[in-house]
Amino acid sequence: MLRYYVIYKPYQTLSQFTNTKGKKCLADYFKVEKDVYSIGRLDYDSEGLLILSNDSSLNNQLLNPRFRHEREYWVQVDGDISEDALTKIRKGVNINVDGKVYTTLPSKIRKLESEPNIPERNPPIRFRKNIPTSWVAISLVEGKNRQVRKMMAAVGFPVLRLIRYRIENLVLEDMKPGEIRSLTRETMVKQLFGK
Repeated sequence: MLRYYVIYKPYQTLSQFTNTKGKKCLADYFKVEKDVYSIGRLDYDSEGLLILSNDSSLNNQLLNPRFRHEREYWVQVDGDISEDALTKIRKGVNINVDGKVYTTLPSKIRKLESEPNIPERNPPIRFRKNIPTSWVAISLVEGKNRQVRKMMAAVGFPVLRLIRYRIENLVLEDMKPGEIRSLTRETMVKQLFGK
C-alpha cells in the first residue's frame, strides 16, 4: 500500500531513518512503515518540510532536475539584507559545487517585513544585541548541496536559520518540529503537481 506523509524535520536531525555517528535521525521522531523513506533531504542543520513515502514514481518526479519543482525557504540571515544582495540572488550568483564554480539559476527572493510565525528553534539562535538579523523568503527550482547557505554567503549575509516552508503548493502550514501529517495520494499529487 502506498503511503504519503508530510513532516516537519527538526533542526539537527538527519534526513534518514538510520543513525550515523550518534546524531538524531528521523526514526527518533517518526514511526512509519519500514518501506517508507524521505524523498529528498534537508541538511542536518536545516529544518522544515520533508515528504516521506514508499512511492518510487513520486521520488523520480520530485528529484529529477528536469522537472524543476519550486521550493520555498524562509531564511534568517546575519545583518539587515540589502536590496543589492537581493538583486544579485535574483539574477544568480556563483557558488562552489564539488570544487567547481557554479552559477545558480535565477531565483525569487523577497525580504519579509517581520519574523514569520514559526516555532522557536531548540537550541535557539544566538542573540547579539548590536547586530540585526533579517528574514527572506527564497524560491528555487534547483537543489545543489547547501545551495541556499552558499548563495546567501556569496552576497555577504550568512544564514542563521533555514526552514523549508513549501514544495510547489504543499506547505508546512502550522506544523511544529517533529509533527507528521498523513495525506492521500490524490491530495499529495494535487498539492505538488496541480493534477
